[in-house]
Amino acid sequence: SEVTPVQKVIQLLEGMLAKGKDEKHGEQVQFAAYKQFCDDTSVDKKRAIEEAAEHIGMLKADIAKYTSDVATLGKEIAGHDEDISVWNGDHKAATSVREIEKADYEALHKDYSESVDALQRAVAVLKKMAHNRPQASLAQVSALQSLKLIPAEAKKAIDIFLQNGQDPEGLEVSAPEAAGYEFQSHGVIEMLEKLLDKF
Repeated sequence: SEVTPVQKVIQLLEGMLAKGKDEKHGEQVQFAAYKQFCDDTSVDKKRAIEEAAEHIGMLKADIAKYTSDVATLGKEIAGHDEDISVWNGDHKAATSVREIEKADYEALHKDYSESVDALQRAVAVLKKMAHNRPQASLAQVSALQSLKLIPAEAKKAIDIFLQNGQDPEGLEVSAPEAAGYEFQSHGVIEMLEKLLDKF
């Protein structure tokens, strides 16, 4: 049987319908895949945006904290600089005081050393004078009067001792020079030894 033109048109239309359905189905599948991709990407981007916003908040908090720390540390540094300046000044002042004290100590030590040496020599001279000797031997004892560290009372006692030991002026006697004075220096020796112990 021959196909009529109408049947031919119907077959052609049916073919076009089937092809349209296939293309529609392909487009639906493609659209569904694209939509799924968009949904997944949207979720990922939203999550990334939220995480970035949270990270930005943390960074802002860190910046605020570090800014505060900078201000605090700046004040502390200024305080430390001031302390260092004060300590440097104190160190210089203390060094100056120590130098003055050292000079004073050395001067005092020198005076003490001279006094001890003079006392030792004077005691030695007086102990040797347990017998009558010329008064010229009293030079070591007389030298004690010029020392700064010898107390005024001790100088007075030495002066009295020396005056007692001198021959009276205008008295001419035939006694030997060794008998010009009577040895009475035990008290003076004792006093000088006590002074020596104090030094």
